[in-house]
Amino acid sequence: MCGRFAQYSSRDEYFDALGLKPDEITFDPEPIGRFNVAPGTRVLLLNEQDDVLRLDPVFWGYGPEWWDKQPLINARGETAASGRMFKPLWNHGRAIVPADAWFEWKKEGDKKQPFCIYHKDKQPLFFAAIGRQPYGQDHGKEGFVIVTSASNRGMVDIHDRRPLVIAPDAVREWLSADTSPERAEVIAHDAALPEKAFTWHPVSRKVGNIHNQGRDLVEPAPEDMD
Repeated sequence: MCGRFAQYSSRDEYFDALGLKPDEITFDPEPIGRFNVAPGTRVLLLNEQDDVLRLDPVFWGYGPEWWDKQPLINARGETAASGRMFKPLWNHGRAIVPADAWFEWKKEGDKKQPFCIYHKDKQPLFFAAIGRQPYGQDHGKEGFVIVTSASNRGMVDIHDRRPLVIAPDAVREWLSADTSPERAEVIAHDAALPEKAFTWHPVSRKVGNIHNQGRDLVEPAPEDMD
């Protein structure tokens, strides 16, 4: 599951990691500076429209008019390509969330300890996402969801689900409208970073409050720290 993440590097850092050239997308050296991104907010989403790369603020959540519950924020990668809810988004709304880390909570006694999970080499992360195109337009609560995969090895002690993080060299193909839904399934399987690519540490429970921001939320903290 992914219910909270950090998107604090500059756009330049994300794009450099993808090998994008200045004429492919507008670069901005200013840090995005979001250390505690929560569902129901607008998130910068990398997508492709008419063969042009875009970075649009998009509502994190997906709840069509007939859906009478809270908007969904994740889609299971094992079923998203075939399920009634998400198949149209998989076919025509693939996108990427550039990020630096995500948070998971582990129950310890009567409390839950948050952990910050990130690349071992502190490289940018690229979460697979699907949503309603065209991005850049207001579709109400029909925004996007982050695709998740099973934490089968190495991370299940923190949480049994995790964001599906795509390798930088596969991002362009994932986004391309020329990529078939079937090929996208192969990318999601073959180009996903393995559990061994990540590491984690406990952080302050202050991250549980969506109003809290700041770099201290991703810094290591004792597991019993409030």
